[in-house]
Amino acid sequence: MTETRSAAHPVLAVVRRIPATLTMVLLILLVGVAWQGLWRPFESTPLFESVAYGLPNFLAGKWWTPLTGTFFVNAPWVYLFTISGFWGMAYLEFRRGSRVALAYYWIGQLFAMFGTALVLLLASQLPWAWAATQAQALDVGASGGTMACIAAAVGLFRPPWRVRGWLVLLGFVFISMLFWGKVADLEHLLAVLLILFADRTLLVQRTTVREQRLVAVVSLLILGAVEIITTLVATDGPFGQTDPASGGFIDLALDLVVIMVLVTGLRRGRRWAWVLVMLLGLFNILVGALVLVLITVFSQADIDLRWDGDTELALANAVLWVIMLAYLVAVRRAFRAKRRSLLGTQPAPTVDEVKAALREHGGGTLSWMSTWEGNSYARVPGGLVAYQRRAGVALALADPIGPAQARAGAVASFIRAAENAGLVPCFFSADDATRRAVPPTWRSMVVADDTIVDLPGLEFTGKRWNSVRTSLNRAGRDEMTFRMTHLKAESWGVQQQLRAISEAWVGDKDLPEMRFTLGTLDEAEDPAVRLALALAPNGDVDGFLSWLPVYGEGGAVRGWTLDLMRRREGGFGPVMEYLIGSSARQFSEEGAEIMSLSGAPLAHDYPPDAGMIAALSDRLAEALEPVYGFGSLHRFKQKFHPRYETMYLLYRDEVDLAAIGRGLTRAFLPDATLRQFAGAGLELVRGTGDDKD
Repeated sequence: MTETRSAAHPVLAVVRRIPATLTMVLLILLVGVAWQGLWRPFESTPLFESVAYGLPNFLAGKWWTPLTGTFFVNAPWVYLFTISGFWGMAYLEFRRGSRVALAYYWIGQLFAMFGTALVLLLASQLPWAWAATQAQALDVGASGGTMACIAAAVGLFRPPWRVRGWLVLLGFVFISMLFWGKVADLEHLLAVLLILFADRTLLVQRTTVREQRLVAVVSLLILGAVEIITTLVATDGPFGQTDPASGGFIDLALDLVVIMVLVTGLRRGRRWAWVLVMLLGLFNILVGALVLVLITVFSQADIDLRWDGDTELALANAVLWVIMLAYLVAVRRAFRAKRRSLLGTQPAPTVDEVKAALREHGGGTLSWMSTWEGNSYARVPGGLVAYQRRAGVALALADPIGPAQARAGAVASFIRAAENAGLVPCFFSADDATRRAVPPTWRSMVVADDTIVDLPGLEFTGKRWNSVRTSLNRAGRDEMTFRMTHLKAESWGVQQQLRAISEAWVGDKDLPEMRFTLGTLDEAEDPAVRLALALAPNGDVDGFLSWLPVYGEGGAVRGWTLDLMRRREGGFGPVMEYLIGSSARQFSEEGAEIMSLSGAPLAHDYPPDAGMIAALSDRLAEALEPVYGFGSLHRFKQKFHPRYETMYLLYRDEVDLAAIGRGLTRAFLPDATLRQFAGAGLELVRGTGDDKD
């Protein structure tokens, strides 16, 4: 009983905040029951002409019809759309209160009614058959007000969903008007345009390159939808009637394939796609202009010609293409992305330049990973950014390298360069400073907690350090030897032992070694990387760690980050506790400030609303836990009582998460095959091949 009440509580809280919306819905339903409109068409009853609004009744002085017509619905099936259309008013009321919602509703409803009547009064004076027909029509329903509320609700969406919502809404009302053109369609169009132009707070003042491309993509998709509609469904709009195509389905399929190719090019900002769409639009406009000229000439010559539906369709398409091309010309600079273009100014930085920048300006605990093979580098104002190009995503690793005060400029420049190249920008394992530097509309998600052990004054005393102290004492009894060294400084025999241990570890897995933020022995060969060895009395290597340098400003190493952890099967039991504890002691004696045990990837507890990346991470972690043991590794690190620094995934919005998920999967497992993915239970990564475009 308690669970039922707790589940119902959020619903009741919402209901209490939308009384005006619920009252409107209830009144419409009561009227539907009282006059039987819920189960039989109301427009066929004698009462319809007395209560319906429209130009004929306004001219006849029936002043009550704007009120009465609002609460009737012309057919039973329309109730489904009428009631569901009140979601906009409910959202508006929930966000801004009942008075605001009612004001938007009734202003929108009355403007739709009287504005439509005025437009039809003026248009019917022209020799326009459509206007003459619709000027005699009557209508009932609440849709003018609900469409105004939906428009106002869309204006409250957070960027960039506001732009997308407006695109869908405007596409709907314009297509309905052009190809059906009933009184209700004109009412919807006027109500939406009223909110678009009257409420200045809802207008989009500035759009990014990405949003400009998105508008072009959605517009082209709308034109494709128009072609599908006119091929399959009869239409009757302001430009005349069209019949469904008979036998034109092959042409339709080919046209749609062309449109999808162009959509892909526009989404990536390719100039060739922009040029082809411009040419396609000019062709449609010329066809429409030719039809209009012929109609005008023959009308003036008093020649009676019978035009088929394709003629009217050409005119309607020409109107849409004029709008489309005007927009494409206005945002032409958004379509300059080149295939395989490098990010940032040229020439691109080398690995040696990246290392020099790290020593000069310092970096975070993951910054040395940016020097690994597989990364590309963008030279941007304010610093250098290491990134990988995967599945159409520019995955920036950790934080920009450069002066701290220039972080915001470097982040903004990298985002701009990635978007101009047609890539999805994101930052993986970024810190709080980078999170503050991204645009305010960006989203962030915690992907790991960096485990930091502060070294000054570190002593393994007290009950909390029992497990570490026990492993160190046992190592002394078993005559284990600890050595901090470099891989290339060791003998050929020791190096072969290390490779044998690593290969044995990899050989037991169904997947190859992970990369991106997880290194291998190849990365450990760098002279700047240190190796911690645990040697048995007979000289065998029982385990080893690799430590990456963490630079502060001026070239000083202020700490070390744990990368590789490998142990020999059957060797010294607590070898990892021994190695980490011994490393911590030596680093502390050398004057290092911190020791990072790194963040275990895919081992973070995500919030309930984390979305697609959380689902991807959970499924990936579940499948890889037997292989890599990230969860157990995360629990192991807690023995050293670290403090935690949050690492974030920074991205533009939720639409990017699917692409980012594919890109991260390929970044972590660049050499895995589809068979290996399937063997590990990772069906979700199919089709995640690298995008080198």
